[in-house]
Amino acid sequence: MPQQLVLTVGNIYIEYHMIKAYLSFTLHSHLPWVLGHGRWPHGTDWLSEAAAECYIPILNQLNRLIEQSYSPRINIGITPILQEQLKSHHFHDEFEFYLEHKIEAAENDINEFKRKGQKEYLIVAKMWRDFYVNIEHDFVDKFKRDLTNAFSRLQKQGCIEIITSAATHGYLPLLKHDRSVNAQIKLGVQTYKKNFNKPPGGIWLPECAYRPSYEWAPVIGSDKNAYARQGIDEFLSKNNIDYFIVDTHLLKGGKAIGAYLARFKALANLWQHFKKEFVEIKEDFDKTPYEVYLVCSNPQFKPVAIFTRDPQTALQVWSGGIGYPGESLYLDFHKKKFPSGLRYWRVTDPKVDLAMKQHYDPDIVENKIEEHAQHFLSLIKELSSRYYAKTNKPALICTPFDTELFGHWWFEGPQWLYHILKAVEQDPDIELATGNMLLKEYDPEKIISLPEGSWGEGGFHYIWLNKWTDWTWEKIYQAEDKFYRLYDRFLNTQDKNKLALLKQLGRELLLLQSSDWQFLISTWSARDYAELRFSRHFENFMYLAKALERKKPSEEEMNFLKDVAEQDSCFADLDLSIFAKI
Repeated sequence: MPQQLVLTVGNIYIEYHMIKAYLSFTLHSHLPWVLGHGRWPHGTDWLSEAAAECYIPILNQLNRLIEQSYSPRINIGITPILQEQLKSHHFHDEFEFYLEHKIEAAENDINEFKRKGQKEYLIVAKMWRDFYVNIEHDFVDKFKRDLTNAFSRLQKQGCIEIITSAATHGYLPLLKHDRSVNAQIKLGVQTYKKNFNKPPGGIWLPECAYRPSYEWAPVIGSDKNAYARQGIDEFLSKNNIDYFIVDTHLLKGGKAIGAYLARFKALANLWQHFKKEFVEIKEDFDKTPYEVYLVCSNPQFKPVAIFTRDPQTALQVWSGGIGYPGESLYLDFHKKKFPSGLRYWRVTDPKVDLAMKQHYDPDIVENKIEEHAQHFLSLIKELSSRYYAKTNKPALICTPFDTELFGHWWFEGPQWLYHILKAVEQDPDIELATGNMLLKEYDPEKIISLPEGSWGEGGFHYIWLNKWTDWTWEKIYQAEDKFYRLYDRFLNTQDKNKLALLKQLGRELLLLQSSDWQFLISTWSARDYAELRFSRHFENFMYLAKALERKKPSEEEMNFLKDVAEQDSCFADLDLSIFAKI
């Protein structure tokens, strides 16, 4: 098929250029609830770090493109629990404190390097000072301390599409009750509507984890009774979600792409115990990640569309070993200066010892960033040309990533994102497209079935369910069972104290269900912190449940409720109807 379609109307010739590919970037932004739970290393500093290194730099690059008359047209996922934090005045105060501390640290390093005559490090110290000064200016003056609204403005301009997620990023396939799955999704939709004044079109399923409908039994504990469970897609359909994203192996079979195994040694060790039992999913017919399909577990509900992660471009950005983040000239993530915590060294070689890292030079990386953007563009063009030649249809290339990769793990990532989005828009064969744009363009009709799985290593649940985390699921199931008994008993109570206890009980259950705790435990990246946070939410839950069951809660119990509600203040306007029977 020719690249141009030529139509003749009288003596007038009209040429239409045939697009060969649609590129759909999705950035998934998420952090668990950290407000009220300390500052360093995994408290508010964790959130402030993401805002300074990822969210604001990405906002700046998107606005830079718009100012240059480009339209980024990418999907930005912001989880409800992250929206709650970015909207909080507690975060605003903590973030400004964090930035002032970073500016002071950079100034101290500047003075030290001047005194020692270390000019190569002095350049980087000044870079850090200017970086944080500019971030503070952008946060206060440009974005008016409201990053959620800053993204919302871009959506209103039609430049990006914001998608939602489960309320606290609960790992949906393993939750015991369908009511819990529905509550996570329904609250995700409600929070989105509150912050963006419209319903969401798409959703990022936590960890891209999906479960079809089948006779399901609890994975942990003494209760082994199987019962019918609704598919995740049924809950999406009932909550008017149009599409979600899956990893390639759920569509095609084979091993999941994964990215965490190489990053976390403990996870690699754990995988050795599981890979012997791993069985690849066999492809039942020829499906391709470059098309849009529909999923429908129950014909009574409207099918939901899926976009599939492209396997050939994913690792080019994900991998610190073979991908762009491993470039020798880029800023090294791991080596930091004491006591400032700032980074002054370049990757040098991903496998080299930290002691052998060479100093970072910010003046020589721009050309390499542009080179990597052009390389990624060439990969897309090669993929799309092959697919177009074979099918005479444009390929949908879906490239989902964690937002925190861009700027945090890979400092130059936001600049790379600017260059690739600009390069794609300038290319006549490829168009950038958001999820809703793709649904209108493709109008999918093929309905398929998906197996159970996630985008984690091995494609199943083992990162979140293993010998290190099975105890957490026992506690979650115990809390779910107890909550729904108390919910059905006290939902219509006229006692304001008991209703307040029930609402906070719901918040603690939602926070307990966050998939972050199992991930941090399995990867050992913050194991003690995750175990402590999980245990604290469970203890809070059980204490509040005991108070609720009393004929009249004591004064001490109500004081406890006040303290917990202040610490875990997310979803202040929680609508208890999200937990209703299905």
